[in-house]
Amino acid sequence: MPQIKVYHPPGTAPGTLVTAEPSGTLSIRLIDYTTHEVVERMLDDAAECRPYLARDSRTWIQVNGRPDADTLRALGAHFGLHELALEDVINLGQRPKVEIDEDQVFMILALPGYRDGVLELTQVSLFAGEGYVVSFCPLEEDPFEPIRKRLRASVNRLRTRGADYLLYALIDFVVDAAFPLIDEISERIEAIEDDLLENPDAETLAEIHAVRRDLLLLRRGLWPQRDAIHMLIREGSELIEERTQPYLRDCHDHSVQIMDLLESFRDMSSSLLDVYLSSISQRTNDIMRVLTLIATIFIPLTFIVGLYGMNFQHPTSPWAMPELHWYYGYPFVWAVMLTVVGGMLWYFKRKGWL
Repeated sequence: MPQIKVYHPPGTAPGTLVTAEPSGTLSIRLIDYTTHEVVERMLDDAAECRPYLARDSRTWIQVNGRPDADTLRALGAHFGLHELALEDVINLGQRPKVEIDEDQVFMILALPGYRDGVLELTQVSLFAGEGYVVSFCPLEEDPFEPIRKRLRASVNRLRTRGADYLLYALIDFVVDAAFPLIDEISERIEAIEDDLLENPDAETLAEIHAVRRDLLLLRRGLWPQRDAIHMLIREGSELIEERTQPYLRDCHDHSVQIMDLLESFRDMSSSLLDVYLSSISQRTNDIMRVLTLIATIFIPLTFIVGLYGMNFQHPTSPWAMPELHWYYGYPFVWAVMLTVVGGMLWYFKRKGWL
């Protein structure tokens, strides 16, 4: 689904929530869990989450699709979400970042993925507080089903830790989503290299530009994401336990590794473009060499047939063409021309031009 951006006209008050045209289905899912149980249900209204916030449990509110302004205000009222943060949620295409307050952590991440063959960066907005996490994803389909499966399992670290560990799990999921895409880009680069060696054409050039465009898009979205995770680790928060810090550092290591791979692939794609241009130039030179050899071979033949095509003859003139009356004149000319062609081909071969 394309990311629809909403722009406020100049002079609009900060925090104003303006919703784009509705697109798709909005779903609000609640997952409330403790070490011993998991409650999972769909919500029709944001107020239905209030009883779960009073429990001694961890609550995850998962919003999929484009929420309207009223839904955002209701969730903001229940969880104390800042109006400026809600404005960032509804206006897609924000740069990945992190904002740390005393009682809440707000993050915007970029979830990469191919949809209908086109690479897109989907904005994922996360709010984490004492005992809760609220996530917003504009996609109708749920990208976080693997995390919910982990929560449904009877015994795992996710069930026994606090909401900060759930925040880490969501961050880790978004960061690691880039690895399959990088593997796919690596395979595309290898295929382009094979095409460059065999028969580069316009489709090869188009694929090179497509790879470069995807790498640029990934770099533009994942570079600030790495910085946001680093800032979360460096600044810290009372909401994030000390034992969760190593996992966040592992997320940061993964993001650094991804950026290193992207930089390497970007250099490779630039080299592929140079190789393509060199291959095209070399192929053009080969074609021109063959055409030049053909033209060179036909130059003396053209001279010979042009000379005998003049047909100057006179019964008594000493300057008439005597070959016009030779009995074997025609095969003689053919023999001369074939000898010239054979001699030129032998010479070209000896010089290495063939």
